[in-house]
Amino acid sequence: MKIIIVSVPGGGKSTVLEFVKKKLPRAKIVTAGDIYFKIARKKYGIKDRDEMRKKLTIEQQKEIQVMVAEKISKVRAKILFINTHIMVKTPRGYFQALSIKTMGIMKPDAIAIIESNPKDVLERRMTDKTRKRDIESLWAIEEHQRINRKVAFELTKNTNCRVKIINLRFREKKQFDQARKGADEIVKLIGAMR
Repeated sequence: MKIIIVSVPGGGKSTVLEFVKKKLPRAKIVTAGDIYFKIARKKYGIKDRDEMRKKLTIEQQKEIQVMVAEKISKVRAKILFINTHIMVKTPRGYFQALSIKTMGIMKPDAIAIIESNPKDVLERRMTDKTRKRDIESLWAIEEHQRINRKVAFELTKNTNCRVKIINLRFREKKQFDQARKGADEIVKLIGAMR
């Protein structure tokens, strides 16, 4: 079973997947961006993950996407989570990170879209010292989430791949409440698909 996990940058994908891994320790998690970066660094001299969307041409990005999808398609696991993006915001506009072609190569069973309160996303971006995150308006973050949802449904309309919206737009009472809730929803999705 292959499930693609997506959100806007800073939307909580990686943290949710950490909690999923605690519940499903045998599941495998692949971060498409890590594979993408290794290829981009070797092939085009890209220095960090945040530079990819700013310096690579659309043709270069599409070429790398196919290479990443091919690598992911070879990963063998009973349950495989693919941590990635549907749409990437670049200085030249939005770029589709998942395409019909890459979906056909990877053959996922589901796309789970994590949606968060834009204020939470912005706060995560501002406090993330490991990346050079874009600081956007709340409206721009919400727009990106709406676009992700539309593209997900468009990508899956002629396939057996389902779309699950995971709504984490609530105030946490304790740290990581949202990540725990997201992990619970993903585990329920797997149970429903068996």
